[in-house]
Amino acid sequence: MIKKNIKIGTRGSQLALYQAKRLKSELENQFSDTDFEIVIIKTKGDKILDVALSKIGDKGLFTKEIENALLEKRIDMAVHSLKDLPTQLPEGLKLGAVLKRGEFRDALVSLTGKNLAGLTEKDVIATSSLRRKAQLLKINPNFNIVDIRGNVNTRIEKMKNAYCTAMIMAAAGLQRLNMNEYISEILDKDVVIPAVSQGIIAIESRINDERIEQYLQKINDEQSYLAALAERKFLNVLEGGCQIPVGCYTDFKNDKFFMKGFISKPDGSDYISGNISGKKEEAVQKAEQLAKSFLEKGALKIVEYIRNL
Repeated sequence: MIKKNIKIGTRGSQLALYQAKRLKSELENQFSDTDFEIVIIKTKGDKILDVALSKIGDKGLFTKEIENALLEKRIDMAVHSLKDLPTQLPEGLKLGAVLKRGEFRDALVSLTGKNLAGLTEKDVIATSSLRRKAQLLKINPNFNIVDIRGNVNTRIEKMKNAYCTAMIMAAAGLQRLNMNEYISEILDKDVVIPAVSQGIIAIESRINDERIEQYLQKINDEQSYLAALAERKFLNVLEGGCQIPVGCYTDFKNDKFFMKGFISKPDGSDYISGNISGKKEEAVQKAEQLAKSFLEKGALKIVEYIRNL
């Protein structure tokens, strides 16, 4: 009997390959009659490493080439860090499934073991994220913050070579690469609000692809998927992306839902934050309500201000 073959598209970084291999493993545990093959695809974001993310433009920076392969049926499903996936997907594609969410908070990385409270104006703090930069400057407007690009290992090497004294990164990435020893502190989610969908591994698929649907249904984590839908709704209403300092997180307890979010200018000024709660099944509706309350408080002016920079 000839085994069925399913191609999984991914970027080629160490972290992206971890995600693809984890997806492959979960699929193999469920479907012994199928061969799952990982296909590496290079994206625009992988090729441009000397420009800040916020200056390149964020429409599919790490996803477009992979999505094209999916639409052209060169691959059968695509795996991404969900925070890289734009809230508006190309026609014909959908968020097919997500794996169980990992750590969603940010981590402080420091060779000296400093925590956030110990950082001063003398430290050089590296981050690729306007969201992190804005929240750091809200804590201390005199922080010295520099841009950094490259994969996790590249950034660690840059820090070792004195490019910076500290970095803020997604904790999940470090944990997935078994690099916990570099984490000085997991940052309080209310002090540095995480990126939308941070810590979630997403599987993108074609709409109405019944052959692939059977695979995705078996591996989808329902609570993580609900969190993803709610957080992406929040971001979508605010028209946010990597050019806008915006973030949120969700918590579930029993049948209850809670979300906290923020938006601000890149220097941490005009900071709007708030939270909302309700029943679990209301998560997406409540996320939309929270985002609309931000619009009423002037969030659209922040978005327009940044787009005109």
